[in-house]
Amino acid sequence: MEIQTPARLTALGHPQRLALFRLLVRRYPDRVAAGELSEALGLKPSTCSAYLAALMQAGLVTQTRAGTSLRYSIAMEAVRETVDHLLLDCCRGRPEICAPPAPAGPANRDGRYRVLFLCTGNSARSILAEAILRQRAGARFEVQSAGTHPRAAPDPQALALLRDAGHDLAPLRSKPVAEVRGPGAPVFDIVLTVCDRAANEDCPAWPGRPLSAHWGIPAPGGTPGAIRAAHDALQARIRALVALPLDTLDRPALQRPLDDIGQGRMPA
Repeated sequence: MEIQTPARLTALGHPQRLALFRLLVRRYPDRVAAGELSEALGLKPSTCSAYLAALMQAGLVTQTRAGTSLRYSIAMEAVRETVDHLLLDCCRGRPEICAPPAPAGPANRDGRYRVLFLCTGNSARSILAEAILRQRAGARFEVQSAGTHPRAAPDPQALALLRDAGHDLAPLRSKPVAEVRGPGAPVFDIVLTVCDRAANEDCPAWPGRPLSAHWGIPAPGGTPGAIRAAHDALQARIRALVALPLDTLDRPALQRPLDDIGQGRMPA
């Protein structure tokens, strides 16, 4: 089969088409609505549709329909095929250019996995996730949360729910991403975004290149029932995370269950 590398490079040669492609790579394996893509990149819907059509024609993006909504995802096999062709079959012919898989286990010498939950406001969803994992973690995990545009303080209703469930509220506060990625900050093993807006933002690479996945949870909306629903959804996903045999999985093997959990497919 002929490799469409020139056409794919041409499609990616436009800055905004490239930005759209990079956003979908960040969200993989999610299928993202066209409206969310245009809003995230500040594009007119018609312009975004034209860029998506060009990327689909090049074979880099796929389209599916969910009800009345069109959703888009990276055609990952085509992307891998293109990269492999560009580097002359690198991983089979020139293994020294390809980084070997990281070994199983945490990157930190103390044996604990460092996990960061990231959202925009760091007021509800990421705060709930931090508290839940901290309670279940024991000595196995160290957990923090942060926001790309943090609120002044955590949501009072989220804190009330956690207090009633017996969580320690003392460590919980809203803080900016800069606080957990600057000098002296821990090297994270796993970074999990829990809101779509944070997942759509183009952020610099994290030190140590941690694994990342998107565990999108709908915005609670400030009502007790919605806060409870977000809490319960996060609790189910964190229960699945804690149950993973992390010490036996290398990075490629761990990425799949992290993505599956985010898609609501809990590993057996």
